[in-house]
Amino acid sequence: MDFKIIKRKLAEILFPRDFTCDICGVETFNDNLCPQCKKTVIFNTDAVCPLCGRRTVRPEICLECKDVPPSFHRAVSAIVHEDGGALLVKKFKNGNGYLKEFFADVLSEKIKDLPKIDGLVFVPMTKKAIRKRGYNQAALLADSLSVRINVPLFHGALEKVKDTREQKSLTKKERLENLKGCFRITDKNAVYGKVVLIIDDVLTTGATAETITDLLFSAGAKDVFLATVSSVEYKIKKDLNASDIRSGEQVNKKQKPKV
Repeated sequence: MDFKIIKRKLAEILFPRDFTCDICGVETFNDNLCPQCKKTVIFNTDAVCPLCGRRTVRPEICLECKDVPPSFHRAVSAIVHEDGGALLVKKFKNGNGYLKEFFADVLSEKIKDLPKIDGLVFVPMTKKAIRKRGYNQAALLADSLSVRINVPLFHGALEKVKDTREQKSLTKKERLENLKGCFRITDKNAVYGKVVLIIDDVLTTGATAETITDLLFSAGAKDVFLATVSSVEYKIKKDLNASDIRSGEQVNKKQKPKV
C-alpha cells in the first residue's frame, strides 16, 4: 500500500474528525453539513457548460466560451460559488485548512468524468502570501486529491514569483493583464508530454487557470484540464435580455427598430 494512504488512514484512526457542521458548527452524525446548511450548498449536478464547467440554464456551451474558448481542454467543479458553498470556500482560505478533506471527497467524484490524468499541479502562491495566510489552500487540496485518485502531484512544477493586486473587481481582460509574468514553470520535465490537471479553489473568470494552462503548454504538456472546488455560475449579463441573444451573439443595440 502507498505510504501516503497508510499515513492518511493512521491519521483518521488516531485523530478522528469531530463531526460538526462545517458552516454553523452544530453536531452532526457522520456528515460535514447539518440538514439546514446543506440546503444552502448547491452542488454542480445539473446543467453545466461542457468547457468551463460552470452551472448554466441548459447543458450547452455558455456564451463566454462560445466567444473565446478557454485554453484548458475542460473544467469541472463540485459546488456553485454562492451562499453556503461560497462561505465554505472562504473558510477554507482563512484558517480552516481541514476542509481540504471534504472538498477532496466531493471533487474526486467530479474528476472521474475526466480522461486519464498523468499528474496534478496547483495554483501557487508567493512565499510572502503563504506566510501571511499560513498555507496555500490549493496545495492542501491537491495533496489530498492526489492520494484519493492515486495520481502524482507535481509539487514543484510551478512557482508564483510576484504578488498581484486584488482581482475581485477586475474584468477577465484586466485579470489576464494583472497576471502577466507572475507565474513560471520550474520543472519542465515534470509536465512534458503529460496530461496535467490544475487544482484551485474557485473558478471565476478563468484568467488564472488560462495563464497557467498557457505556461504548461509552452513547457510541452500534452493536454491540460482544470478542477476547482467551486465555480461562479454563468449568467447572462444584466444589460442583456432574451431578445438580445441570437445564436450566442448579441444583437447590435444601435440597430434601428423595425417600423
